[in-house]
Parts: sequence; C-alpha cells; structure tokens
Amino acid sequence: MSKMVLDASALLALINDEPGSDMVLDALPGAVMSAVNLSEVVAVLIKVGMPDDEACLMVNSLVNNVVPFDRDQAHVAAKMRRITKDFGLSLGDRACLALAQQEGLEVLTADKIWKQVSSGVVVRIIR
Repeated sequence: MSKMVLDASALLALINDEPGSDMVLDALPGAVMSAVNLSEVVAVLIKVGMPDDEACLMVNSLVNNVVPFDRDQAHVAAKMRRITKDFGLSLGDRACLALAQQEGLEVLTADKIWKQVSSGVVVRIIR
C-alpha cells in the first residue's frame, strides 16, 4: 500500500483488532499521522484504563511518522469547517483531512461519512 495518512479511527481499529485492521497494518510502514490524531488515540486508550505511559509507548511503537499540526494545517482545517459541519466532522477529523490535502495523500479511516464530504482528498474506508 502506498503512503497514506492514518485517521485515529483506523489506528484504533488496528489496536482493537477490529474489522479492517489488516488494511491498517499494511499501511503502517509508510503511514503518517497528524499529532492531533495521535493525541486522540492516546486519549482513548487512557480513557479505557491503559496507563498514560503505556498508551504513549504503544502508539509511538505503531506510528513512526507524526506530523506537527502547524499554522498552515490549522487554516486548512478551519476552512474545511464549512464543508464538513453537516457531516459532524470534528477538529481531529479535519486535521487529518488537512494533512492529507497538504501532502497530496490518501486517508485511511473507519468513518464512512467522510466519503460524503467533498474535501478533495481520496478517502479509503477500512470496513
């Protein structure tokens, strides 16, 4: 699989061995992830009872290329609010799409609703 941007939902599917996790595993070697989405995954793991340090170590062991959420991405994500608000996409969702748009990459997600958004980003659904 070519280089892709991972959404938090995709990485969580892998961690939880959910349907579609095989697609995520195949994408991991060249995957990139926004620091915003990395934070989402760690927060979910902590919420379900994983110790803080263990959650950070697990996520860091899976994703090697984490991209800081910079000013340009912040502006792109903010501008996406208009086209995503009717679909309920969060800031994390828009950060993921903004990174993909900025890098010219496809996104891997479990969120089927993303296919309905005209973001200009190719969205691959894992299940």
